[in-house]
Amino acid sequence: MKKVLTYSLSGILVVVLVLVIFYYATSQPGETMSFQDPYHTERPTAQGSKLMVASGHPLATKAALEILEKGGNAADAGVAALLVLNVTQGEEASFPGVAPLLYYDQADKKVHSYIGVGTAPAKATIEYFKSRGHESIPMLKYSSQLVPASPDVIVALLKKYGTKSFEEVSKPAIQIAEEGFPVHRILMRNLNIGVFKRLGLKFLLPYNAKIYVGDKWWKPLHQGEKFKRPALSATLKELVEAEKVASSSGKNRAESLEAIRDYFYKGPIADKIAKAHTEHDGTMLKSDLARYSADWEIPLQGNYGPYTIFSNRTWNQGAVVPIVLQILEGIDLKSMGHNSTEYVHTITQAIELAMADREKYFGDPAYVSVPEKGLLSKEYAAERRKLLQSKAFGKTPPPGDPFLFESPVSSKKIAYQKEDRIVLNQEPLFDLTPSFWERTESGKIGRDTTYLSIIDSKGNSLSLTPSDFPQSPIIEGDITLGIRMTQFRLDPNHPSALVPGKRPTITPNASMVFKDGKFWMSFGTPGGDMQTQAVVQVFLNLVVFGMDPQEAVSAPRFRSLNWPDAFSPHKYYPGRIELEEEIYKKAGKALETLGYEVKEREKWEYDFGAPCISLKDPKTGILYGGADPRKESWAEGK
Repeated sequence: MKKVLTYSLSGILVVVLVLVIFYYATSQPGETMSFQDPYHTERPTAQGSKLMVASGHPLATKAALEILEKGGNAADAGVAALLVLNVTQGEEASFPGVAPLLYYDQADKKVHSYIGVGTAPAKATIEYFKSRGHESIPMLKYSSQLVPASPDVIVALLKKYGTKSFEEVSKPAIQIAEEGFPVHRILMRNLNIGVFKRLGLKFLLPYNAKIYVGDKWWKPLHQGEKFKRPALSATLKELVEAEKVASSSGKNRAESLEAIRDYFYKGPIADKIAKAHTEHDGTMLKSDLARYSADWEIPLQGNYGPYTIFSNRTWNQGAVVPIVLQILEGIDLKSMGHNSTEYVHTITQAIELAMADREKYFGDPAYVSVPEKGLLSKEYAAERRKLLQSKAFGKTPPPGDPFLFESPVSSKKIAYQKEDRIVLNQEPLFDLTPSFWERTESGKIGRDTTYLSIIDSKGNSLSLTPSDFPQSPIIEGDITLGIRMTQFRLDPNHPSALVPGKRPTITPNASMVFKDGKFWMSFGTPGGDMQTQAVVQVFLNLVVFGMDPQEAVSAPRFRSLNWPDAFSPHKYYPGRIELEEEIYKKAGKALETLGYEVKEREKWEYDFGAPCISLKDPKTGILYGGADPRKESWAEGK
């Protein structure tokens, strides 16, 4: 018996040893590429006399500059950079996800907004999810997916402002996807999810695993290792071919670009998407794709002294930025000291007041009566400013009544939709008890967003915030439709309640600033609910404390979590703020005495946003850029 036991143990040890040797032998880096990764590195402010590009990845910045130097403008370069970001940061901003943008047209001296988020499919109803046992919209399923927006955005941008063909602007992305790019630190962080989670991914989302993990599911990524996206390259080539066929048949540039859109929304790609949804209890039909449309719109705006801050409308959260700044206007922030206890407390309270209004009022303006004028009026900001107090709010402060500040004055009642009809409701929109919002978060593959900002030689500028993650099944062809449905609510009384055809209030947004009535800056950031908070802090770093663009984005930051998170399951942490270590050491204890639950985070924390800036000095005309070291962001001028 002892011999049998000894042989058995020996056999087990041999098997284990073989497995260990096999694991280490097959987990070593594959082919590597040279890459100077800018993650967590100091860098000077970028400068240029004619061109400036700041984006989430050096290869996207390079691609945009090359297009600009070949005679393209900010629209052409923006599409090139967007597609490269879809390749190199696909786990954060995948093709064909969301792409909110602002575009400054030097010809008419105006800022234009484009609706860069898709709509809920016709079958996507609150009843659909409730009948399947969901209290919030889940990830990992086809039903997490909106009708995609980015192809529509690309065609609209190139048609209205671009000069190049899609073939020309997509060439860098296609080449990088085919030939490969070096694995960077954020890609490693997003995809090295642990051996057992990678195995789980292989079973839960096998095609996603094939794209991002490969056949060796046990093998982690290594920095500098070559990473290819051949299926995405093939999909982009299909779109190029659709344009070429249209052009060769005698169609003009605009018609040829429209052929790309038709190929995606009405042709073979739409067929693949609809087939996958039909076979897997999804919600999207080919008719949802075929009838999808978006449009240009007049952006929202607010003021802070001589500065005018532009944002997209309330299908995203961008208007929070001017709302916060107008609450803060007139307060002597500089005398408080940068990131002092009083400063952090004051900014945090203004942010929390604006976020309370975001939760109460922000929704798709095509479906919800949003008091945009009231929210952005100076008189309303003055009323909200009166609520700033010496102690922490402790929980989300109550929303205000911006309808009183509409012009002409509107009813005090608030219009929300309930399924397919409008109802009036003055009740609270969400339960603030922690037990309602707390959930156990599962492992994720990919997260966050990215950003790009461009100023071209004629003075045109683009601010664009692409996003979406492979946390739902990827469609064959490396087509990632993401999880933006999770930014809807299943509460029919919430302004971002799910209704077929409606857009959720998404977190990605674009920002742009004028100074004394002239274009000054294009900027934005990834970061979910942190996006508007980071943008506000960077703006104040520039305007109040006189920092240059690189100093402004590199400076330590803080954030509040004192409202329900925008993503399912909408976690809520009453009274919590988080401080990067430098602020925590200086003000953490004092902020606790004011009633905050304070958490310390690392220097240059990944989750604290990664703003990029392209700025034009109104006096000299010199261009400046800044790119946040919290990610792979890179700014460069010519």
